[in-house]
Amino acid sequence: MEISNLEPKCVWRNFFALTQIPRPSGHTEQVANYLVDFAKNNGAEAYIDEAGNVIMRKAASPGYENHQTVVLQAHMDMVPQKVKESHHCFETDPIETYLDGEWVRAKGTTLGSDDGMGVAAAMAVIEDKDAVHGPLEVLITKDEETGMYGAFGLKAGELQGRYLLNLDSETEGEITIGCAGGMDVVCSMEYQELNINPENMEAYRISIKGLRGGHSGLEINEGRANANKLMARLLFAAVNTECAWLCSWHGGNMRNAIPRDDEAIVVAPAAKVDELKELVAKCSCLFNKEFEEIEHGNIDLNIEPCEMPTKAIPEDIQTNLINAVMAAHDGVLRYIPAMPEIVETSSNLAIIKVENGSAQIAILARSSADSMKLWLCNSLKACFSMAGMKVQFEGGYSGWQPNTKSPLVAKMSQVYEKMYGEKPIVQVCHAGLECGIIGVNYPDMDMASFGPTLRSPHTPDERCFVPSVGKFYNYILEILMNLD
Repeated sequence: MEISNLEPKCVWRNFFALTQIPRPSGHTEQVANYLVDFAKNNGAEAYIDEAGNVIMRKAASPGYENHQTVVLQAHMDMVPQKVKESHHCFETDPIETYLDGEWVRAKGTTLGSDDGMGVAAAMAVIEDKDAVHGPLEVLITKDEETGMYGAFGLKAGELQGRYLLNLDSETEGEITIGCAGGMDVVCSMEYQELNINPENMEAYRISIKGLRGGHSGLEINEGRANANKLMARLLFAAVNTECAWLCSWHGGNMRNAIPRDDEAIVVAPAAKVDELKELVAKCSCLFNKEFEEIEHGNIDLNIEPCEMPTKAIPEDIQTNLINAVMAAHDGVLRYIPAMPEIVETSSNLAIIKVENGSAQIAILARSSADSMKLWLCNSLKACFSMAGMKVQFEGGYSGWQPNTKSPLVAKMSQVYEKMYGEKPIVQVCHAGLECGIIGVNYPDMDMASFGPTLRSPHTPDERCFVPSVGKFYNYILEILMNLD
């Protein structure tokens, strides 16, 4: 069954269309133009603002002209993650979707339901002639996943809405009213490579793959393995027993995705090769045992011969880099004291790229408390500065502070309970949402976030629960009808 035939068709048809348009972060021009044309073809005003966001406006239904303007908000980009064996190119290829029971998945890649489902629902409202609502605006932001650049670039006065419905949450039946802030910790250094004397040396590629990875906000509390940290443990042992010399190191590719894969090229003295292979086998058993209940024995740690490199990393640089990655905090640092089930502060050691005389390490720090975020960032800076790296803080934003007296949330809760016979869960989350950033220029705008049920966003295991989509879309329509 084609997913475009799923119910409600108005949402799934639009979502399928989005899967056919390449839209990884940093490559959203094609989808932005598509959205503008879509809106205009359905009688709505639409344009791309200076920041690359798409803004649509649809007139109020007859009799609703005096109601407050509502903004439907989502982001157009998706996280490009794929299994190691996939040859998919996110910049040119459509996403291949399929139905797995009651879930929609993609073949070997992220699905893009984060936040394609939010975009598709907003599109459905634009084209729905029977939808009843006041004046409507739709804001589809650019490059949310790599730094929320569209939200940062949105100018004051661009929107007229009194209420904003963010369609970027991952569990149907929950209303999110606050989230953590974030900061990118970017570490870099240059070094002079050493020439390798290949005599009595052998070259090997050590790789880690098969990890679950995950969303570094939503799933950071699940204790999933970080491929960069596992590789650091292996390299620490290999280097300190003189079994290997590091030549290059690559791990992770997205700041907000827990790293699933890692690869290091090393050279080893011929006399130490057997010991190195034994160490890799030992680590493979150890890592799978440690993470058996989480990774389910799927940590694939391999060593294989490769072409002899001509350059290696100097000994002091090699030692400092490995030590710093070993020492740097990764994972949950603290839970909110007043809400111990919610993560307050965490870090994701997301990207390592060491090659050709250059080392770059990127970490995403999150916290709903600005003071804790700064403390975490400074502790990471101290760690990598001791390794001789230059450390910069980039793309910082404060959290979205919850408004427990929000008229919008009160109305949404009433509507949900009337529709489905139970109260929604009102919560704050550790993932980053654009509401706090938008709120800087729109301090009087009342906001809430919700969505259909998604699982494992930012990984190739991303999936969308089909029965939740109809509930999500009908809920949007009912909220729009009842907001005045």
